[in-house]
Amino acid sequence: MTAPLLDSRLPLVAAPMAGGPSTVALARAVASAGAFPFLAGGYKTPDALAAEIEEVRALGVAFGVNLFVPSDDPVDEAAFAAYAEELREEAEAYGLEVDPAHVVDDDRWAEKLALLVEHPVPVVSLTFGLPDPTDIAALRSAGSTVLAVVTTAQEARLARDAGVDGLVVQGPDAGGHSATFDPTRTPEPVDTASLVREIRAAVDLPVVATGGVDGPDAVRRLLDAGAQAVAVGTLLLRTDEAGTSPAHRRALGDPAFSETVLTRAFTGRPARALRNGFVDRHHETGLNAYPAVHHLTRALRQAAGAADDTDRLHLWAGTGWRRAATGPAADVIAHLAERL
Repeated sequence: MTAPLLDSRLPLVAAPMAGGPSTVALARAVASAGAFPFLAGGYKTPDALAAEIEEVRALGVAFGVNLFVPSDDPVDEAAFAAYAEELREEAEAYGLEVDPAHVVDDDRWAEKLALLVEHPVPVVSLTFGLPDPTDIAALRSAGSTVLAVVTTAQEARLARDAGVDGLVVQGPDAGGHSATFDPTRTPEPVDTASLVREIRAAVDLPVVATGGVDGPDAVRRLLDAGAQAVAVGTLLLRTDEAGTSPAHRRALGDPAFSETVLTRAFTGRPARALRNGFVDRHHETGLNAYPAVHHLTRALRQAAGAADDTDRLHLWAGTGWRRAATGPAADVIAHLAERL
């Protein structure tokens, strides 16, 4: 029998949500409820991540840290400059200027890797691709279980060959960024349970499933499909302990928003968000340039959030967003566990 990937009472996971929603308070709450918590390492400085790790370590619970794997894909300079010009009017609404020169950023990968090798955590998950196999080996040698987030059977095979311990299978219904290794690819519609079965048939590695989790029935389906555990993100966004911005929280409960869409408009990589005016105005441009577009729109998105402007804000949400409730995170975990 395959040993469990994650050490928690329930086969439920609080998915890492970069940019604010994943907090130490949320980790504490879900761990106390019996689920497995993750910290989001993306966009944080190494010092800020280290401080969060030590706070969660002090809780005496198993936990994970997620890292963004950097990409060296080239940026089409002319297309990027044209998109910057396209966004000029959006930025001017807040007195901002857009810079047609793109930012090069590896999210301080080497420093974060060194942090986790020198101060190991129980689990490390990797999103947006695979690093050099020697990096995976270093994390494993330090004592961490290493997971790769995959979206296809082929990515799962690559992850297996790179030496990971297990997989997070992300269906396209998941909110926020798709973990696809190829950012030029828009993930095709597929039920997450079907994707889990396909990947389990292709690769003999244990699986955590995520994407489109909207209640206990979805959890049961994914476990029955062969997942060891199920990760949930969107349903935690409105909870008391999440660091979700007020504007984002309000939008998730606003009936005026009627659908989600996979779009590159905000960051240059496909990500599922509530459809708003910014998406309608810029989705068709479809520029592939992450994290360059992330940096291009960052000040605008920050200003929109501060102004409670949900028309220009990136409102990450999975397809089950209607089920995202307010209140304690422990209540969400208890609800999801009803059919276990």
